[in-house]
Amino acid sequence: MSVAEVQSTAITISGRVVPRDALTGGQQDEMYALLDAHFEGITPRQFRRDLDEKNWVILLEQGGPAGRLCGFSTLLVYETRFEGEPISVVYSGDTIVRRDAWGSSALPRTWIASVNSLRRHYPRGRYYWLLITSGYRTYRFLPLFWRNFIPCCDAPTPMREGLLLHHLAAERFGPVYNPATGVVRFERPQALRDEAGLRGIPPERLHSDPHVAYFAARNPGHERGDELVCLCELGDDNLTPAGRRMVYGPPPRPR
Repeated sequence: MSVAEVQSTAITISGRVVPRDALTGGQQDEMYALLDAHFEGITPRQFRRDLDEKNWVILLEQGGPAGRLCGFSTLLVYETRFEGEPISVVYSGDTIVRRDAWGSSALPRTWIASVNSLRRHYPRGRYYWLLITSGYRTYRFLPLFWRNFIPCCDAPTPMREGLLLHHLAAERFGPVYNPATGVVRFERPQALRDEAGLRGIPPERLHSDPHVAYFAARNPGHERGDELVCLCELGDDNLTPAGRRMVYGPPPRPR
């Protein structure tokens, strides 16, 4: 299903979400090549093992479906239980956007539209995004598009949401998750490539953006691939004005 098409400064990008089983071998090869160009520690075997654990994939393609791959995000959407109640969870795995597409809003627009459309397949209970990230750019999506999420520099973590985060992280990551720090440290972490200019946080961002500074403080091992666990409830009432624009477009101008 096609869910978004946006014009960046140089290229037109279409976004769609597809079942993981629908990917061709060629698409999987493109995905691996794009990920390997930006992250260290990636092997074809590891990539395909991780991909096999997911059930949906968001594809960003130049010039429409089946065009050149500009980015992707893998998703595992599933149902579990917490405190005796069902909940539905979107766990996002490997995510990358080609550098020349960074000026496009295709990823957040397609991501939000995709998880909204997938909700009908997973209707039980409240709906959450379970995110792990070693990059400040990904963490920065949270305050940009969602009002409430954890962990956050603006507010203390509510007790129930904190317990839920720990429950989901322990359920998914087992012993590589440290509940004392809220960080996942994989045996073979994926670190951003230094030669690609992606590793580390520019000092100006660290000093000017409290969310970026908070991310760095909560995840001091981010440069070596440590992943901070985050949780966000998905729903229109939790979207910021920027998030609502991703879903509904700009508000109409007054006449």
